[in-house]
Amino acid sequence: MQVPFLDLKSQYHQIKPEIDQAISEVIESARFVGGERVERFEQVFARFCGSSYALGMNSGTAALQLALLALGLKPGQEVILPANTFMATAEAVTHAGGNIALVDADPKTYTMDVSRIEEAINKNTWGIMPVHLYGHPADMDPILKIARKHGIRVVEDCAQSHGARYKGRRVGQFGDAAGFSFYPGKNLGAYGDGGLVTTDDQEALGQMKLLFNHGRNEKGEHEIEGFNERLDTLQAAILEVKLRHLDDWNAARRAHADHYRERLSGAHLVLPQVDDDVEHVYHLFVVRLENRDEVVARLKEKGIGVGIHYDRAVHTHKAYEYLGVSEGTHPVSEACAREVVSLPMYAELGDKQVDAVCDALIEVLG
Repeated sequence: MQVPFLDLKSQYHQIKPEIDQAISEVIESARFVGGERVERFEQVFARFCGSSYALGMNSGTAALQLALLALGLKPGQEVILPANTFMATAEAVTHAGGNIALVDADPKTYTMDVSRIEEAINKNTWGIMPVHLYGHPADMDPILKIARKHGIRVVEDCAQSHGARYKGRRVGQFGDAAGFSFYPGKNLGAYGDGGLVTTDDQEALGQMKLLFNHGRNEKGEHEIEGFNERLDTLQAAILEVKLRHLDDWNAARRAHADHYRERLSGAHLVLPQVDDDVEHVYHLFVVRLENRDEVVARLKEKGIGVGIHYDRAVHTHKAYEYLGVSEGTHPVSEACAREVVSLPMYAELGDKQVDAVCDALIEVLG
């Protein structure tokens, strides 16, 4: 059986009438940028996350970058983030003028190792950017405690964690702000690029409204030099429809994760672990294999789609050679880069497809 890593068509066909109607309404209105549909989605998403405000952006990277700027990050100030994350987390900081300080990943959850944060804090530290990686929330209580102790900011990277809960509360409401990505393959994905910031900080919200629209205020005056980072209306309409289904889709992902665990419990690999006080949303189902590249090649020969998230820790990319961080500095993140494999994971997976993935993987692993 062929099993794709991701199947966006099957999701569309399940909700086709709702999506087609939403798209048609936007086209008929001829309001393609801003307007009531965008504002309505922002309000619905803010309520979903438990935040006071939300502001749509054209990407998750822009959401993080503008949140940092609006909250007052100054050139040369440092933001602490995990070495095991997608490049966008680091880019958001550096494009906002800040510097990045890396800490290693937790060996259990692969999110930020909170025991490493305080040793990275210095006089230039502005804040911490925890990443809720693969759909597993970072350990927010100690992160917030450290931030309060040192008087620094917290900005959550929620790009992979739409709807995830930490101690009963959804991510996106813990920090001073949070950035979400709506890239098509996310648990809540647009039909193009998109992003959003949640915050309880009204002043920061006002600053972001200037930044994302060329620095222009409601009177049409350009108060500051800004950017063009708005979420377009078609994407907002699509996302509002899909948000109604998100909790059910996330529940289906958890069921698939349970199925994978049952079938792969005796295989020669490391299964993902989940903290007791979180609700994982499994944007990715990531296992670790010692002979990763060989296994991936053989799975692909058998028609099983897999992914690698991510094949390099942040400090080992050429783009960040200037940090001067040598290999071996963050061993857990570097081990993940060598060993992780993401198995097919989306709500529309069937049990037979999960079994086919497991059968192929067990056969390859011997």
